[in-house]
Amino acid sequence: MIYLQKNLKLNKKMKKIKINNDLVNVRLDKAISILLESTSRSKIATYIDDGLILVNSKKEKASYKLKENDEILIEDFPNEHYDLEAENISLDIVYEDDDIIVINKPKGLVVHPGAGNWNHTLANALKFHSDNLSKVNGEFRPGIVHRLDKDTAGLLIIAKNDEAHNFLASQLVDHTLGRNYYALVLGVINENEGKIIAPIGRDDKYRQKMAVDLRDGKYAETYFKVVERFANSTLVDCALKTGRTHQIRVHMNYISHPVIGDPLYGKGNRKMYDDGQLLFAYKIHFIHPRTKKEMEFSVPLPKYFLDILESLR
Repeated sequence: MIYLQKNLKLNKKMKKIKINNDLVNVRLDKAISILLESTSRSKIATYIDDGLILVNSKKEKASYKLKENDEILIEDFPNEHYDLEAENISLDIVYEDDDIIVINKPKGLVVHPGAGNWNHTLANALKFHSDNLSKVNGEFRPGIVHRLDKDTAGLLIIAKNDEAHNFLASQLVDHTLGRNYYALVLGVINENEGKIIAPIGRDDKYRQKMAVDLRDGKYAETYFKVVERFANSTLVDCALKTGRTHQIRVHMNYISHPVIGDPLYGKGNRKMYDDGQLLFAYKIHFIHPRTKKEMEFSVPLPKYFLDILESLR
């Protein structure tokens, strides 16, 4: 996703709109639908969520009420008749039935289309794989219940119908859908386990980043256990109690143990590895939406992660 900072120059293809009196107190999504009559509300919602529509150079919610002199920045969209293209991209399917697909996402694969990534995403691959995917999150995110960052590999659940999607999403809210990650972090953690409770919000200075925000952030909780210690790094097993954007990356950096290789968070943590964060979603457990039985899946660490660990031993 792209967030325009105030000190950046406008892209030539970016539209800049100053709010007039007619749109004051109007919701952002409704105002955009008025300004861009040919664009559907579902696409507008996706564009807002992906940071393609900004207010005063900041990402806002679709429900944001516009104020006098607000300035809307609209990134260049794909063709308004854009449809998600089915692409024959190989998928590592761990499990599949009539309701769900559990996928081991590789490092480097973007989950769904957004600014700068309108093709070659997991969503494109899913559309090629199946015609039956939930539509809850719109046409650009077929079946996608939760996300992983581009360079975070590991397990994801895909919903094949709306009922399954809503049931799985409710488990994200009540924390019955559990996710565990291996993370290699900078420095030696002396404690065998710990809990990080620190609210997370968007960074005021760098809009592409998240940060611990003690005043306005959303509650966030991460558990970790030490798996193995090395000379100047530690392999930890992190379990998410909440699921905020970049949560593990932000929390580990907050306690001065940033994830090795992370290009956004931490200092001095890219000397050993600089090709994205060494963070891997190795285990997931949930209640099946139809059978209501508990299910758990786990996958081994990928070779690039194992190679780093072996070099440290």
